[in-house]
Amino acid sequence: MKLARSFRAVPALGSGLLVMLADTDAGNVVTAAQAGAQWGYRLLPLLLLLTPVLYVVQELTVRLGIATRRGYGELVREHFGKGAAWLAAGSLIVATIGSLITELTAIAGIGELYGLSRVVTLPLSVAVLMAVVATGSYRRAERVTLWIGACSLAFLAVAWLAHPDPAVMLRHAVDIPVRDKSFLYLASALIGAVFNPWMIFYQQAAVVEKGLSDEQYRAERRDTAIGAVLTQLLTGAVLIAMAATVSSSGMPRTLTSVGEISLTLADVLGNPHVAPLFSVGVIGAAMVAAVVASLALAWGLGEVTGYRRSLEMHPFSARWFYGVYAACIAGCAAVVWYVPNLVWLNIAAQALNALLLPIVIGFLVTLAVKALPAPYRLRRSSLCLLVPVCMVVCVAGLVGVIAGII
Repeated sequence: MKLARSFRAVPALGSGLLVMLADTDAGNVVTAAQAGAQWGYRLLPLLLLLTPVLYVVQELTVRLGIATRRGYGELVREHFGKGAAWLAAGSLIVATIGSLITELTAIAGIGELYGLSRVVTLPLSVAVLMAVVATGSYRRAERVTLWIGACSLAFLAVAWLAHPDPAVMLRHAVDIPVRDKSFLYLASALIGAVFNPWMIFYQQAAVVEKGLSDEQYRAERRDTAIGAVLTQLLTGAVLIAMAATVSSSGMPRTLTSVGEISLTLADVLGNPHVAPLFSVGVIGAAMVAAVVASLALAWGLGEVTGYRRSLEMHPFSARWFYGVYAACIAGCAAVVWYVPNLVWLNIAAQALNALLLPIVIGFLVTLAVKALPAPYRLRRSSLCLLVPVCMVVCVAGLVGVIAGII
């Protein structure tokens, strides 16, 4: 009996882990690196505290997907109308474009670090991203993307090579400059890096696409929990590596691109293997995020407009779905090609996500109350805890962005 249940749970594995690996994208890496370089370990407690909140938010998409068999955009349209659905879709479009430009800028920057022009790296990246969805199956696309995402585990090795000091970690954990505007801005950018609109759209759509059943609910929850812990560990590893090297060395603390971060780490540590290791991690993370964000946009717009959307369909049967996926990747690659100096967008895109957070999480929590059937409905005690926590996170993100701008 237990063996049979285990086999039934296998299809559930993957989407939760994949969306979390995508969360450790290039913008996330640059934001975490800047936080570590400028403020040492002081923002590490925030990352750790956000782990359970990230799990709870993404777990709601699992509940909604399995219980209703509908995507996030479709549910928003059904319960709040077309205007609200387009508001949610608008946040998805903005977040996806910002993320894609960030990922492709990072890939181009890594290529140039090793003498490869973006004339080579950008078309190659677009070709790989298109090949992933040409597998003709969601499960195959998911497996390929997970293997690419495994490259981001290199961040853990980089943090280990940096030899962080536990005593300094503890000292920084209680030395929080809450009145410093640049600290608050980076804190809000980290919040925006952790919670991304396309993550919510993607995981719920993936659950529906895979046709997960009630029996696979627990397995998908475990997958999501493991992914939430892993992505925060990877982001924390980047912050730790920079805090242990740049922050404690007295070097310049403004690092805006993955190329700068990679070379700085290698220089401070005196280890020639660090730069390639970090570069591999960034490329893996950026490629996974590009796939997930683009699929989220293609699914999300389909949920709002009603066009056919599935990786199981032939491109001629789902022209709009594949067309949106291809257009957003090719369009953002063209922007990066013709406007090379976009490194400023790395942290700005994460801060923008913090501003969009109340929209997507607000709809998500409301859907959890209105759309879930009794077996999946949150207990009153869980709801009473969830709502204030989500409000605190959203307000903290907004306050940090506003304080940093003023």
